Amino acid sequence: MVARAQRVLVIVAHPDDAESWVGGTIAKLVQDGAQVAYCVATNGDKGSGDRTMTPERLAATRQAEQRDAARVLGVETVEFLNFPDCEVENTRRTRMVVTAAIRRHRPDLLLTQDPNRTTLLGASHRDHRIVGEIALDCVHPLARAHLAFPELLDQGLEPHATKEVHLMVWGAHSNLVVDISETIEVKIAALACHVSQMPDRPALDKNVRERGARLGKPVGYRYAEVFARMVIDE
Repeated sequence: MVARAQRVLVIVAHPDDAESWVGGTIAKLVQDGAQVAYCVATNGDKGSGDRTMTPERLAATRQAEQRDAARVLGVETVEFLNFPDCEVENTRRTRMVVTAAIRRHRPDLLLTQDPNRTTLLGASHRDHRIVGEIALDCVHPLARAHLAFPELLDQGLEPHATKEVHLMVWGAHSNLVVDISETIEVKIAALACHVSQMPDRPALDKNVRERGARLGKPVGYRYAEVFARMVIDE
């Protein structure tokens, strides 16, 4: 991990993705003094099995849950790009707004989702893959290229070169294991804020602990989260 990363930007597809995948790491970064911001690409308006739910009500609910979860972890800034759930695409528009977020927050470290499809279909939801792809397209070269999106310069958003990217992976192809043994409780508390998605607290607790233990076991950690670490050359 970037030594003493002072600014961290987390770019994810849905409300709850950050806590689900890397909540323990985020809590650890905050405890170490990092300033962490979220950029949530979609409004999450499709994620319900309740036939009485409306997209508008669900989006509002999930944004409120996301803000509550971020506060539990110590994340003060949450930005919602409000693209429709399940419909985000890699377009000039999405690349520009994500590039703007990177230039605005100027992170040392960027956490985002894996753009590769895996055999775990839930983990490689199309929004996860596309948002990860957009984030990588933006972090290099668009966020650092002054000739990309000149309209952002007009807004005072100067180019920025992020030093490192950590992709959220399920286990395969990881080359970084983060010990979250001391922050798993706050991760679970943050995830519990997403009641619309995870109403069964005992099942949530069990699943998070089992996955964290499985990822930590190979390196002797009680609980862990894993990443594919990418260092960006200047």
